[in-house]
Amino acid sequence: MVTKDEFVRTMHAKLDQWNAEIDVLSAKADQAEASARVETHKQLEALRSKRDDARSKLGELESAGESAWQDLKAGVELAWESVSEAVRSATSRFK
Repeated sequence: MVTKDEFVRTMHAKLDQWNAEIDVLSAKADQAEASARVETHKQLEALRSKRDDARSKLGELESAGESAWQDLKAGVELAWESVSEAVRSATSRFK
């Protein structure tokens, strides 16, 4: 069984990875044609919003006591899956 601290460390590492991927996508968006740039930046803003929601849920989990963190873990995992899917989708559009 994963401890709370291990889970939080793993999630922070994933946040760092997403931040790097979003930075790469943002740089690619800046180089896109003007007509595509506006739509691409809207998609990136939606992605950042999902990432921020996931970060917020992780913060709630971090401040939860040892007995309550397992209850919050499912919500964090759902938020993580949403962000992961959004990152995969955005990455595939930029290839």
